[in-house]
Amino acid sequence: MKKVLTLLIVLVSFASHTNAQEDTTYTRLKEKIEEVKGALEGLNETYLETKTTVDALKKIKLSGYIQTQFQSADVDGITSFSGGNFNAGMHNRLMIRRGRLKITYDNDITNYVLQIDATEKGLGLKDAYILFIEPWMKTFALKAGVFDRPFGFEISYSSSNRESPERSRLFQTLFPGERDLGMSLEIAPKSGALSMFNFKGGLFAGNGVNPEVDNQKDFIGRLGFQLPFTEENFEIDGGISTYMGKVKLASGKSIFTVSSPTLAAATTSEAWADRSYLGLDAQVYYSLPLLGGFTLRGELINGKQPGGSSTSSSSPTALQTGDLYLRNFTGYYLMYVQNLGEKNQLVVKYDSYDPNSDVSGDQIGQVAAAKLSAGDLKYSTLGLGLVHYWDDNIKFTFYYDSVSNETSKNLAGFTENLKDNVFTFRIQYKF
Repeated sequence: MKKVLTLLIVLVSFASHTNAQEDTTYTRLKEKIEEVKGALEGLNETYLETKTTVDALKKIKLSGYIQTQFQSADVDGITSFSGGNFNAGMHNRLMIRRGRLKITYDNDITNYVLQIDATEKGLGLKDAYILFIEPWMKTFALKAGVFDRPFGFEISYSSSNRESPERSRLFQTLFPGERDLGMSLEIAPKSGALSMFNFKGGLFAGNGVNPEVDNQKDFIGRLGFQLPFTEENFEIDGGISTYMGKVKLASGKSIFTVSSPTLAAATTSEAWADRSYLGLDAQVYYSLPLLGGFTLRGELINGKQPGGSSTSSSSPTALQTGDLYLRNFTGYYLMYVQNLGEKNQLVVKYDSYDPNSDVSGDQIGQVAAAKLSAGDLKYSTLGLGLVHYWDDNIKFTFYYDSVSNETSKNLAGFTENLKDNVFTFRIQYKF
């Protein structure tokens, strides 16, 4: 009997001890599960925070390019539109033509863009604007800040993609720096019959990337179209552009209408000089079975331009302090780009700019009262080039500008064609 009781006591004790161990183990296991659960929740929170950061970073787009080049001119110290004038005593040079860094924050219907240009000459602002697209049809957009003037094709065609080293003399004269401070409306229907058309236009300060100097706002706008013929590997794009603005006349100064070879008419009663352009542009894209793809582009601009007496009617970038000279001008360019295989392009470009289409040749400078000077001479440039794409980042450009100017026996220094041709060898890295 005692043995049985002893055995029962041992069994009960063992069972109690086992239950106690199981309770302890369960408690510890439960604690471990809670720890793991907490760790998972913390990890999930960290993941969500990281995802939020990554999603935000994905909206930031960084791009840019550097153009390093060597140039050689005919003679020392020439005035040039092939990257700027040459210094006195120099006819060849090394330079960083452009060093761009662009930051874009793309939040679907809103965009922030900032682009700077860093070269050996210093640091400059190129773009700084916001873009808002309406969320319903995504057809209308509002842009405000510093950005490309919406005129023609060549202004907005990126310098990193352009096959010629520089824009035409025409655009460098009328639109120095390409950009302006303003606000514009953009319309680009996504579907329907109107989807082939687009419009950009708005109000601008009128003197480039500089502080405003008067209360006048200029209107710049372009109505464009795209006509793709997909089956024929053919497309025609184009547009019509207008510029309607004014330039303020300084107190006590006059506006001279320089349109006659014998006498310039002066106006002192008006406070503003008209600045008006009308432009047409067209681009043809086609692919031939044997030669490959080619592009043919052209633009024509006519209008009235106020400027200085001896400058070639360059648009003002600051408040004018002297007399203004109003000229009727005409300018155009034609450009042919032929693909040679997958990595090479042949480029032929001809541009012409006549700052005063009412006079020519020896009429210029014949009579002092006519106020005609070197600023009224016509220039034309024939450019020939070869572009080689080393890879997706590096591009080599070999280009020669042959420049011709109108001459006049009445203008010292312009009785014959100037020696101002320029050869350019450029290396571009783009990312």
